[in-house]
Amino acid sequence: MRSLFLIALATLAWTSTALAGPITLAVTVNTSTISGTAGSLDWNFNPGPTSSQAASVTVTGFTSSGTLAANCPCATGDVSGTLPSTLTFDNGTAFNDYFEGFTFGSELSFTLHFFGPALVSPNGTVASGSTFAFSLFSDAAGTNPALTTDGLNGFALTVDVNLDGSTSITNFSSQTSVEIVTPEPGTLMIAALGLTALGLGSSRRKV
Repeated sequence: MRSLFLIALATLAWTSTALAGPITLAVTVNTSTISGTAGSLDWNFNPGPTSSQAASVTVTGFTSSGTLAANCPCATGDVSGTLPSTLTFDNGTAFNDYFEGFTFGSELSFTLHFFGPALVSPNGTVASGSTFAFSLFSDAAGTNPALTTDGLNGFALTVDVNLDGSTSITNFSSQTSVEIVTPEPGTLMIAALGLTALGLGSSRRKV
């Protein structure tokens, strides 16, 4: 019974919320199970359905043992830059997306930094927050989500910028780890959840 309980917990996405303020996250994905697959990667950062306060996110330090496609870094909306250099997103238009063909290796990693008025000085008057999402796909067209338990959208990781300036992080992928690079008030809970997930994985292997 205990082993079934641990397995059930280990397969669920975990979510945690950090207090208001800029936040930097280091993301690492173990892609060894799909190594050699000609697939794709996607990042997007979009406002909610009604008014959202200005916010931005950068993707920096992209490294991988895989190979980026030469013919399709495809950006839509308020996105600048190309991988493996810095990508910068803001939420100034309804859909802000960067899609990249990619042949997977054993691992990939990158750093996210969220900043802007929505995090530093939330005004309390807007009706919607904004959401960042990262996805992996096992096909070049981006139609078959990989390494995720999110059956609805196929996201591996989402970060919501909430109305009060806090950020809520949801990890749908047991192959994806998220680490706080610069701890801020309220973020220790996220680190603790990460350690708990590792502990559950270890217990599962021993059962």
